[in-house]
Amino acid sequence: MANVSLGVEYSGERVCRYIISAGIAELEYQNDCNSVNCNFLGRGNGNFTPSVMNFNKIECLEDGRVRFLLAFGDFGRNGYQLNFEPNVTLVSEGRWDGKKRRLNMVACRIFSDWDEGFVGECLIRLSLRFPSTWTLRNRSSVVGELWSSRSVNEAGYFGRVAFSSTKNKNIRAAGLGYEYMEIENTKRSCANKTMQKGEGGKYPNALSSDMRFDMLVTNKKVTDLWGYSSPLFVDSRLYQLSTIFGEEADFSWQEKQNLSVINVSYVLSLASSHDFKLSSEHMQIKSFEISAEGTYDSERGHLCMTGCMYVGVTPKQTRWGNSSSSMDCEILVDIQYPPVNARNVNPVKGTIESTRDKSDRLYFESFEILSRSIYSGQAKESIWRMDLEITMVLISSTLSCIFLGLQLLHVKRHADVLPSISVIMLIVLTLGHLIPLLLNFEALFISRNTVNFYFDSDGWLEVNEVLVRVITMVAFLLEFRLLQLAWSARSSDDGSQKNNLWACDKKVLYLSLPMYIGGGLIAWFVHLSRKSYRSPLLRNRRFGYKQQSFWGDLKSYAGLILDGFLVPQILFNLFFGSKEKALAPPFYVGTTFVRLLPHAYDLYRSRSSSWSFSYIYADPKLDYYSTTWDVIISVGGVIFVVLIYLQQRYGGRCLLLKRFWQRFAYEKVSAAGPDE
Repeated sequence: MANVSLGVEYSGERVCRYIISAGIAELEYQNDCNSVNCNFLGRGNGNFTPSVMNFNKIECLEDGRVRFLLAFGDFGRNGYQLNFEPNVTLVSEGRWDGKKRRLNMVACRIFSDWDEGFVGECLIRLSLRFPSTWTLRNRSSVVGELWSSRSVNEAGYFGRVAFSSTKNKNIRAAGLGYEYMEIENTKRSCANKTMQKGEGGKYPNALSSDMRFDMLVTNKKVTDLWGYSSPLFVDSRLYQLSTIFGEEADFSWQEKQNLSVINVSYVLSLASSHDFKLSSEHMQIKSFEISAEGTYDSERGHLCMTGCMYVGVTPKQTRWGNSSSSMDCEILVDIQYPPVNARNVNPVKGTIESTRDKSDRLYFESFEILSRSIYSGQAKESIWRMDLEITMVLISSTLSCIFLGLQLLHVKRHADVLPSISVIMLIVLTLGHLIPLLLNFEALFISRNTVNFYFDSDGWLEVNEVLVRVITMVAFLLEFRLLQLAWSARSSDDGSQKNNLWACDKKVLYLSLPMYIGGGLIAWFVHLSRKSYRSPLLRNRRFGYKQQSFWGDLKSYAGLILDGFLVPQILFNLFFGSKEKALAPPFYVGTTFVRLLPHAYDLYRSRSSSWSFSYIYADPKLDYYSTTWDVIISVGGVIFVVLIYLQQRYGGRCLLLKRFWQRFAYEKVSAAGPDE
């Protein structure tokens, strides 16, 4: 215990919080346990020698007095709280000594006799402190000892037992320092790791929040490890978590030091949902933690470190069995950060390798690191883009209602044009707004859970979700009203053209339905071909890698059909040959504009930045979005608008060659002759 202790100048509550934050502490029985009794739990426990201890707070007072329940158990590196069992629990109380910078306590055993229990034999002394300097192998935030108040010749005496915490928790005491012990060895180990310098790339500052990332870690045996990697110290400066969630770090420090290669220390914490073994010699665990130190090259974004971790190995049959765990420091962690100004989506990649021989009992298969954590600049850009896209969704939905209202006003003034509107076109438009309302609103707007996973939503997205749903409902009602008017106008028409109108719409249906079905089959085959090439890592939903389902591809294809909503009207005009201005220019031009605007925005978005956190506007789940599709759909939409304009000005068959146009007109006059 030669390491100088940190002082805690605050209340007992502060002392308690620091102790509890350290988590479970590991016990280490000293050498004299081979010659004397070390069973400090007393009679009734046989030869049980616990390997871990946990502090459970009872009371913490302002003057530094504290009371704890000390729970003991076997190998508990998975981080869970130990259950209360009287026979393996001590009651302790003590007071923080500000001068000596340590907490001194007296501990008593708990005796249980059927339904009654009492505390007695308060012969155990305990002292703990907070080391002021950490190293790669010693990062315990709390260390201490248990010993007996009796002499070695008295009954009930037991040998000294040391304890130390093993987890790198978030709470750091002021004045904590770090001493690098393995830098030279790390430089030799990393010499063979060649990383090419990025062309014009700018990499994260060593003190920035971009250095911390969540990650998915896999190897041949374990495929679902997840956790985080975070700096602990950057050179001699403590990496503050507040720089992640609040104030920005002083980035000028690195520039003042004129450093490109910086000493850093890290903590990598990994966990799985089930038990696993690192190798056949290791015990089953659910999580482990790697302490690492090495160098970070800020000009190349390359981080290379030597790592240490406590690993459980198969316990040996010794009475005091200190071999229940072991520290393995023959680990190499190699990480490559992508440039912060990269336009392409580049994940953080790396490896965790054992430098031991494959025949060594502590050797384990190499792990691959993959992270899609976003940089702070990307997060700010995403928030700005989300606000922009929310506004565009609201504007587009409102414009749709306005253009529909203008069409209803048009047919009110010119009721005679209602029969000339294609019923098939109106059905397509109506279903385009009805289906998202009935099936799943996520098809229309962003997934709320996904957003809240990354950003602390204050209700702004939920408010806009309600607004968009209401506007979509209004648009659906307007379209349904227009469909009702067109249907009623045809049904009430007793003229000779009634049957001809329905016959033309049937021809539109017979022609467009096979076209829509054929396109759906093509979309299905494309989905199957893409599915076979998906990487297993990209299917992990914990990091947002969600493969597009067939239903998602079908919704995208439905968006393509809506982009071409004018196709049924063009076909209807072609079959019927009408010159009626059935569609108001603000309606067909404006609605086409609303449908094409997301594609124009997607072209801008792909040019400005290919990174994307989420989609609210121009969502690939709702349409086909790529440079090729954006151009094709935009050009197609403009062509459809021009065709409708020409048909309503020169007649529905003006698109045909003149001889076919004259033939249709001749047949129409001949058919009308006898009736005259």
